[in-house]
Amino acid sequence: MTTNVNTAYSDLVEKLEEISRLGGVMSTLHWDQEVIMPSGAAESRAKQISALAGVIHERSTDPQLGECLDALKKEDPSTFNKFEACNIREAQREYDKETKVPKKLVQEMAELGSRGHFVWIKAREENKFSDFAPTLKRFIEMKKEWAAYVFPDLTPYDANIDNYERGTTMAEIAPIFERLKSELIPLIQSVKEAKHHPDTSFLEGTFPVDKQEALGKQISTDMGFSFDQGRMDVSVHPFCGGGHPTDVRITTRYRDSDFIESLYAVIHETGHGLYEQGRMKEGRDLPVSEALTMGIHESQSLFWERMIAQNKAFCAHYMETFQTTFPNNMQGVSVSALYEAINNCKPSFIRVEADELTYPLHVILRFEIEKGLFDGSVSVDGLPELWNDKMVTYLGVRPPTDTLGVLQDVHWSGGAFGYFPSYTLGAMYACQFYKTMLGELPDTEKYIEEGKFAPIKTWLNEKIHSQGSLYSPQELVQKVTGEPLNPDHFINYLKTKYRAIYQIN
Repeated sequence: MTTNVNTAYSDLVEKLEEISRLGGVMSTLHWDQEVIMPSGAAESRAKQISALAGVIHERSTDPQLGECLDALKKEDPSTFNKFEACNIREAQREYDKETKVPKKLVQEMAELGSRGHFVWIKAREENKFSDFAPTLKRFIEMKKEWAAYVFPDLTPYDANIDNYERGTTMAEIAPIFERLKSELIPLIQSVKEAKHHPDTSFLEGTFPVDKQEALGKQISTDMGFSFDQGRMDVSVHPFCGGGHPTDVRITTRYRDSDFIESLYAVIHETGHGLYEQGRMKEGRDLPVSEALTMGIHESQSLFWERMIAQNKAFCAHYMETFQTTFPNNMQGVSVSALYEAINNCKPSFIRVEADELTYPLHVILRFEIEKGLFDGSVSVDGLPELWNDKMVTYLGVRPPTDTLGVLQDVHWSGGAFGYFPSYTLGAMYACQFYKTMLGELPDTEKYIEEGKFAPIKTWLNEKIHSQGSLYSPQELVQKVTGEPLNPDHFINYLKTKYRAIYQIN
């Protein structure tokens, strides 16, 4: 590169690193709010987050940042290597987005997100959707306004989807989800009617929380999560946060009547954490290092939770550990019985507690509702009834309260519309990645049974985590698996697995 280009690129890097570090501070503030902040600090925290959002917006829309990008745009693309080109491309995309949105709107959305979180918590505790409805209405208005600024050529909901699943639209998602509905609803019905059902009685009882905590930390460590660069805590809604790959924070929640929920939440969030800790070593404060879409991120958590930890080989490896940890419950239980029990399919009210077979229906319900909220065919005030009706249609259960229905998810309280499809896209990616890995590492299930997770982690590090944002999600899936996203793998996996467990012909 010439001196001028070197200077422009160096200046760009300096500005991007500062923005990334400020974003890390914001992430830490959000983690603190969810985990240890006293509830009385809600008002002051909302103002702090709003102020920081304003600072980040100013840095992200700095005219000097635009001048750097303008200078770099004039150069021959071959001047830059793939890492530099990615930083420039991603920076240009974000700059274009940020400069289109007024600072006032950015701050208002950040403040509403912080306030809305506590409004949601209170409404959820008191089972009063009507108390949360005004916040939801305001967020939809703001997100429509934001969409008009950033993606005027897209429908408002497509603009919001793009925020999480770049380049993906309702037109692409809807046919896949219709296919899943047509395949999974009859399969779930067959499972309900099956004569053989797993025995889950040994998963009921009393499981001391301190033992659950120790077990979760042990298995997270076994998977390869570095507690020198991460930590584990408790929150209302399990998540993975933190401000940097060297500061990854995962959370779970505990019930002394159920150790499986907290353990598999730990495994799920550890999957996210391994993605963050596995990012490329160089340029970790630059766009090139950042994880791809939420769907790809979710594929990593679901890869570990479902493809690995719900595998019979995983049950075989940890059976003795479970029996030692919870001797009153697990003595005399066979590996096959444990495998069937943790894969038990039973439609439930709560998405985060749903099994892998019914989970996609929870996601599809939310996708359809969000689509309606943005095109005006669904009213906020009518949400509880619509939600419950769809639960009956798709899963055959009707939530008795708003807390177990429309108020169960944290996402809308922060304005995260268009996020939900990522969960099922992630499940499909995970299945496709696992199928490819089995072809390349044929001893995978042997490794799992022996508790040797390093080869699996290394494969994921090399194929996905260290690739950062060099490729689009579509390009990455093609590069890793040799084909585009193919829902057939997911559907065939579910059919084969659950027909065997429930002995369905």
